[in-house]
Amino acid sequence: SGASGSERLREALEQPLRLAGFDIYPTLSIGAVTAEGGPDAPDAAELLRRVELAVEQAKQAGRGGAAAYGRALETDSLSRLALEADLRNAFVRGEIEPFFQPIVNLGTGAVAGFEALARWRHPRRGLVPPDEFLTLADEMGLMNELGLLMMTEASRQLAEWLHRHPSAGRLFCSVNLSVGEIERAHLVEDVARIIKEAGLPRGALKLEVTEGDIMRDTARAAEVLKALREAGASLALDDFGTGFSSLSYLAKLPFDTLKIDRYFVLTMDKDEGSAKIVKSVVN
Repeated sequence: SGASGSERLREALEQPLRLAGFDIYPTLSIGAVTAEGGPDAPDAAELLRRVELAVEQAKQAGRGGAAAYGRALETDSLSRLALEADLRNAFVRGEIEPFFQPIVNLGTGAVAGFEALARWRHPRRGLVPPDEFLTLADEMGLMNELGLLMMTEASRQLAEWLHRHPSAGRLFCSVNLSVGEIERAHLVEDVARIIKEAGLPRGALKLEVTEGDIMRDTARAAEVLKALREAGASLALDDFGTGFSSLSYLAKLPFDTLKIDRYFVLTMDKDEGSAKIVKSVVN
């Protein structure tokens, strides 16, 4: 019982296991609940539900964590369930919308384009922080749906601006592809349809891809990227410099833009190494 019981259990179950000639060191996440007596005592099913909440809390604290059931867990759980339900309905109610961050040509000072950033305008909570709802959308498997929505809305808005302001020139709008979205079936067909329906010129819709997505299967990524270019999109490699950053695969992939990771840009006026890297990439 109590902490001593948890520690004894941990010591017993975290002993190394010998499998196929390798030592495996398991870790244990522990959730605990007190079985109360009396006429209002919870039954076995309720105890199991409570201890599952405690285990989830322990897992959030990291590998090998421990947590005890308390009323606060009920509040957190209900709050999360409510937020999940609201997020599912947000797509239907049109609460997810793009905010447009301008991209400026430093040489001329003119606006060259925009980056579309997803925002959730919750009817009661106002603007939900992106880090909060994007993580939730990822866990709920809604990122592909979010990506499709952002591409559609960003293309529609850009087409409207180009029509209203023809003197603005060749504006573009960037949309981030979520992790793994490049491998989604029908991505190329969806992009071609969105560009055609919006009436955008070639290259006006720019899709941003991370290095991690490219490196999982470079050959497959090259095929998809080429098809996206043929469908009328332009392409950007995001956070360049944080991953493998191999020039060998850059020569094979049809990117129009490299987005240098912000670490190098923020430190290039103080750190000679960062300055050299930024200059080399630009060259």
